[in-house]
Amino acid sequence: MITLYSLKPGFQKLLRPVARWLHDHGVSANQITVAALLLSLATGAALCGWAAPVVWLLVPPVLLLRMALNALDGMLARDFQQPTPLGALLNELGDVLADIGLYLPLALVPGAPVAWVVAFVLLALLSEFSGVVAVLIGAGRRYDGPLGKSDRALLFGGIALLLGFGLSLGFWLTAILLVASGLLAMTCFNRLRAALREVSSCP
Repeated sequence: MITLYSLKPGFQKLLRPVARWLHDHGVSANQITVAALLLSLATGAALCGWAAPVVWLLVPPVLLLRMALNALDGMLARDFQQPTPLGALLNELGDVLADIGLYLPLALVPGAPVAWVVAFVLLALLSEFSGVVAVLIGAGRRYDGPLGKSDRALLFGGIALLLGFGLSLGFWLTAILLVASGLLAMTCFNRLRAALREVSSCP
């Protein structure tokens, strides 16, 4: 199933000169991973602490920068022989914590459908767990869609733009989160099924 993840090779190609510059200046993959997490948590704190709708306009550029940092840490680890067990842990835990930090503050917006926001966040975490747990049965890390990390970022960035420009909350947000939750449940199923198929096809 096609997702924004399929565009990652082209995105990485654009960032390759940046990755080389970072490597030449002694920046490690783990430092980039931690920077992406801190950026996400700081933005989440701003969303929680500042009631003005305009603060939500921070979210789209932060999500784009986070995606770039996530790509860069992987490129530094892979292209410059920096992979470490700590890096793998930071990468997976950082993604989960960053998702919580960026997405959960939506529940604090007056009139937001809290239950659906929480359901969206929990299913997002479960989808990432479904991708990681595949490794435990001998499959590769799964990134199947239809609503992977990049797709969630695009969706949430759109919601943040609407909020930032002052659109009043209403059924539209509940409807979006309901559909997104269904797609996340499908993502979990697809990742687990693909992992089982991958293992069963191995000799």
